[in-house]
Amino acid sequence: MKHRSLGLWLPVFLAAAAPAAAHHSFAAEYDRDKPIMLTGTVTRLEWTNPHARLYIEVKDESGALVTWDFELGPPNGLMRQGWTRNSLRAGQTVTVNGFLSKDEPHVANARSVFLPDGRQVFTGSSFDTTTEPAVAK
Repeated sequence: MKHRSLGLWLPVFLAAAAPAAAHHSFAAEYDRDKPIMLTGTVTRLEWTNPHARLYIEVKDESGALVTWDFELGPPNGLMRQGWTRNSLRAGQTVTVNGFLSKDEPHVANARSVFLPDGRQVFTGSSFDTTTEPAVAK
């Protein structure tokens, strides 16, 4: 009897542990000493757990378009900040500030987004600082 109960609960325990094991700290992936600010065109907003993701296209020094991947907070945290799935739409021009990835090119953790109407919305970043983002080079 005890063995059958364990067999029923084991999948529940494994499912609960999987997201926690896959999650990371800010310091493990992003560099707080490398702030960035980029302006570009929204290509998509992925409203997924454990973190939503914002993709924007930005022109590099040669004029070529580069897609940047910004990690946002979890959807539930974004909703508490006033976001919805439709807060950003493909084609909108936004400015995003945050912190560069330690080892991935064109990846960053977003701290806030300036919307086309000039409003600044916060992203529920796992790192908060008063450091002003630098302009990307």
